[in-house]
Amino acid sequence: MNDGNSGGHAVTELPGWAVDMVDLHVHAAPSLLPRHGNDAETVAAERAAGFGTVVLKSHEGSTVERAAIAGGAQAGVYGGVVLNSPAGGANPDAVQVAARLGGRVLWMPTVSAPNHKAGASSPELSVHRGFELGPVAVTDDDGQLLPAWHDVLDVVVEHDLLLASGHLDAGETVVLFSEAHKRGAQRLMVNHPLMAFLHWTDDAAQALLAFDTHLELGILPDLLGDAEHASLNLTRTYPASLLVFGGDLGHADHAGPDTAVAPWLADLETRVGSERAAAIMTTQTRDLLLP
Repeated sequence: MNDGNSGGHAVTELPGWAVDMVDLHVHAAPSLLPRHGNDAETVAAERAAGFGTVVLKSHEGSTVERAAIAGGAQAGVYGGVVLNSPAGGANPDAVQVAARLGGRVLWMPTVSAPNHKAGASSPELSVHRGFELGPVAVTDDDGQLLPAWHDVLDVVVEHDLLLASGHLDAGETVVLFSEAHKRGAQRLMVNHPLMAFLHWTDDAAQALLAFDTHLELGILPDLLGDAEHASLNLTRTYPASLLVFGGDLGHADHAGPDTAVAPWLADLETRVGSERAAAIMTTQTRDLLLP
């Protein structure tokens, strides 16, 4: 990503349009991974960096209750549930409870995804080393969606949730989103698609575009990966109207929003212009999250 330098001077100030932004992907303590701060501290740091709406995410399970304690929807703080092994994998009850308590996002397996486990030695997954959960399969040996996920998708449709791909590979995501689309899901998002272990392809991009799938731009993926796999490269290859923001910040070994957001926004603005950059960071992302 852009190192935040312009003419030898580090970019430290937010652009004028960076007001009331939306972040779909924020990590905080408590967690089994090291984090910069707890929910309240993390939300405050996001606020200071220009975000009016944040979504807390935890690989360990649900953040819906935590989001409510941190201020809830009236304060622009939302949660969801990640269907890793601690949440029971393909568990429609977990999704139903999360939705009825105000959750807005269902993330598919991340650390539990077989694809994550297969790529665990990849440099971009270094932030998860030493943290393992039980496996949760989404497709069978023939690449077909396991029937247990159908009920999960029906709950997504019932509550008009945002369905996020987690750490499924590109092929699995196409299979999942195809079925979700058939069942009526309207809000589909691929998490950090260009991270190398997700095996993104042009064919996957075209298949997902047919479902109006949104792709997540993020800061931590751009810090961890090489230039070829920077999420900002999606601004050249995918419709800008279908790009949204999920910073994926919060890991204590990497920059927080106070230093990471401004230079990344400067790079985004250079690539797409201020008007589109503002739309990506505000209305496009908010409209995907909320009815």
